[in-house]
Amino acid sequence: MKINKKNNITIDVVFALIAIAIIATSCAKSENYLTTKEREEGWQLLFDGKSLNGWRDYNGSALTGSWDAADGCIHADGKGSDESGYIVTKNIYENFEIKWDWKISKAGNSGLLYHVVEGLKFPVPYITGPEYQLIDNLYFQDSLEKWQMCGADYAMYTPDSLNCNIFPAGQWNNSKIIFDNGHVVYYMNGNKIIEYEAWTDDWHARKKNGKWMHANEYGLAKKGVFCLQNHGYPAWFRNIKVRELQKKTKEISIFNGEDLNGWEIYGQELWYVQDSILISKSGPNKGYGYLATRDYYDDFEFTADFKQVADGNSGVFFRSFIEPGAFVNGWQVEVAPKGRDTGGIYESYGRGWLIQIPEGRENILKAEDWNTMRIRVQGENVTTWLNGEEMASISDEKIAKGQGRIALQIHDGGGIKVLWKNLNIKTL
Repeated sequence: MKINKKNNITIDVVFALIAIAIIATSCAKSENYLTTKEREEGWQLLFDGKSLNGWRDYNGSALTGSWDAADGCIHADGKGSDESGYIVTKNIYENFEIKWDWKISKAGNSGLLYHVVEGLKFPVPYITGPEYQLIDNLYFQDSLEKWQMCGADYAMYTPDSLNCNIFPAGQWNNSKIIFDNGHVVYYMNGNKIIEYEAWTDDWHARKKNGKWMHANEYGLAKKGVFCLQNHGYPAWFRNIKVRELQKKTKEISIFNGEDLNGWEIYGQELWYVQDSILISKSGPNKGYGYLATRDYYDDFEFTADFKQVADGNSGVFFRSFIEPGAFVNGWQVEVAPKGRDTGGIYESYGRGWLIQIPEGRENILKAEDWNTMRIRVQGENVTTWLNGEEMASISDEKIAKGQGRIALQIHDGGGIKVLWKNLNIKTL
């Protein structure tokens, strides 16, 4: 082997240095990078490895602090708190597979949330979005319940401890969530650690009897933004990759003809089942009352038969949620006596009437007889039909951004009685 005495470097050393440089370049490229196969499978990067483009403050329009992009990572500086320090994606996701690398500081606490809904009614993201818990089980300052452990679906489902092989604080781990039309699977470093079905009786029982019993809208959203948590401890994220999964349609009956299973009562008015008929009736308080589905419905066709026995001032709310004190936020398809726009579309606590029915359509409503209401909601478009006749149609950007329940109304004033049957949904 010849030696270059002037530089005292062998040819082997030169080749070794070149090889190291090639490996280093290859390793750098493998972080925050999509392979050809991943691109073909529809994966997208949520972090480009250089900037926080595509991320912003929760409930904000820009990124104002406590996060930065450094050394190929999204870095949380550890100055966040329970009330602040959250960043979210620009885009909304419904059914998806997401995978990412993460590490936390010793005794650290962080998380990745999904289906997060923003708005003034939701000051923090975790009251709407489920969280994949990231925490240092070994050195965290407080003792942890199983539902708080790393890899948990926080306060809902606990990870399989035998498969939850977590590398210590300061070392990289890889996590993955699959959310496929309500079928949820969590992975930790390649091992399945949690699997469940969202919005089942079991899911609702866990919500009702646990930490989220007073967070009415927790976990109900079918879509939302991803959120990273700066919870007062440094944390690092990289290789955040997501691909969207196909949405499936289904047809279901949302009233079983026997009881109010699947519904929730708000207010003091009366809701009960008699002879397979759902009866709504003013109570002694003569206030507003709502019977709301416990689940959200976003894009759908809804059909129901109704009969106005007394007064008939009612309605069908969609993409709505109910606040304490029986205050509703959302949109209503009117059900009312003749001359009061049954089939028109109204926005509660906002703009009021969005569209009323055309002149000459009032006689389509059959007084003191069964009527059929059909409502189609898809994206920003809403169309209503009464007894087969189109009553109203509208496109609205605000409606497009809404999410929520279907709710039947009893108007205030007393003296109201409306019967309902054959309540069916076809998701779109």
